[in-house]
Amino acid sequence: MATDHSDQAVAALARERVDHRFKGLPPNAEGLTVGELAAERRSLFTGGFTTPVLALSAEALEHNLVAMERYSAAHGLAFAPHGKTSLAPQLFERQLAHGAWGITAAVPTQVRIYRAFGIQRIFLANEVVDAAALHWLAAELDADPDFRFIAYVDSVRGVELMDAALRESGARRPVDVVVELGGGEGARTGIRTEAECATVADAVAATGTLRLVGVAGYEGEVPKPDGERVRAWLRRLTALAADFDAAGRFEGVDEVVVSAGGSAWFDAVADVFAELPTLSRPVLKLLRSGAYVSHDDGHYRHLTPFNRVPEEGELHPAFRLWAQVVSRPEPGQAFLNAGKRDAAYDLDMPEPQLIRSARDATTRPATGLAVTALSDQHAWVTVADGTDLEVGDWVGLGLSHPCTSFDKWQLIPVAEADGTVTDYIRTFF
Repeated sequence: MATDHSDQAVAALARERVDHRFKGLPPNAEGLTVGELAAERRSLFTGGFTTPVLALSAEALEHNLVAMERYSAAHGLAFAPHGKTSLAPQLFERQLAHGAWGITAAVPTQVRIYRAFGIQRIFLANEVVDAAALHWLAAELDADPDFRFIAYVDSVRGVELMDAALRESGARRPVDVVVELGGGEGARTGIRTEAECATVADAVAATGTLRLVGVAGYEGEVPKPDGERVRAWLRRLTALAADFDAAGRFEGVDEVVVSAGGSAWFDAVADVFAELPTLSRPVLKLLRSGAYVSHDDGHYRHLTPFNRVPEEGELHPAFRLWAQVVSRPEPGQAFLNAGKRDAAYDLDMPEPQLIRSARDATTRPATGLAVTALSDQHAWVTVADGTDLEVGDWVGLGLSHPCTSFDKWQLIPVAEADGTVTDYIRTFF
């Protein structure tokens, strides 16, 4: 849901000046605005960019945005993609333009970023017990009657802290909350039993500052997740919604919110949410998958539900990190000038995919190369016998885990297939 304020704030990013803050960008672009640099449509390879430089595929981004828009619509799901993946307002704007209901956040700091860029619907998939954050939130809700905000609750103590902070702030609008059902013993946050969920719901009802609007959780935290266990937990979630509705816990709300969905099990969410019985009022079935926007060449390549339902779509990896060979100290060893400060490494090592020759600019598959370790600013690469790799060659690396790829870059070139850079994505980590 975009606003004029959102459009203006995103447009203002193009007026930011390019300088030393933004790694990988051409030194001779210093002083240009981001918009002016984008208008030059420089080549990622010959336009003065320095290595390492992370790029996003223009074609893959658009493909992924369309793919999840179609999937959500086909299954009757509202979509609030998790913005913590990219923390990029330009991508939020595109997600909203592709049908997203709103944007999901993880912490209050992210909510403040979203609001600075005019996001009108925010789902906070976490508990908020910080009084300062709640004071700010109350003022934000009071100042904008069109701002829709929803947060988790998972304890009576958390409800008490929220209520105290909101009363202290003089909040005029109640804060909408959903009871978080945990994934099971040993899972992350969330209430472990349905009886405890009812106790927390009672605590919410006893306040004048909070309003219960639904139930939610994260199926990715189900211990030892597989299709059967995840669907069993999702059925507990939908049954909880139905039980709360039957008990009259949603009196006074226009719709009941039922929310789940990361990037590994959205097919299960779609299947089980389709089974939800008719409730006393409309249901907002809210999916929150976030990693789809860039996808990846590792973790989510293996986990995406589209592997199970290929007839319903596919996602394309959008990231490629270009690094340069700076040393060949031994026959089977090479070092690139990209390391932990540049590449995600928490789930998988970067994957060498392409070599671009420094001699003749030809590109070939990176057969025979493997990244075995990362230092802060170096990638350790083993080189198979007979592999042609020279100091100065560029190596294109596929990355695993979007959330820890975006956060290492403040301004990311968006490049078309031929290397033409058409835009720059600003992040706010």
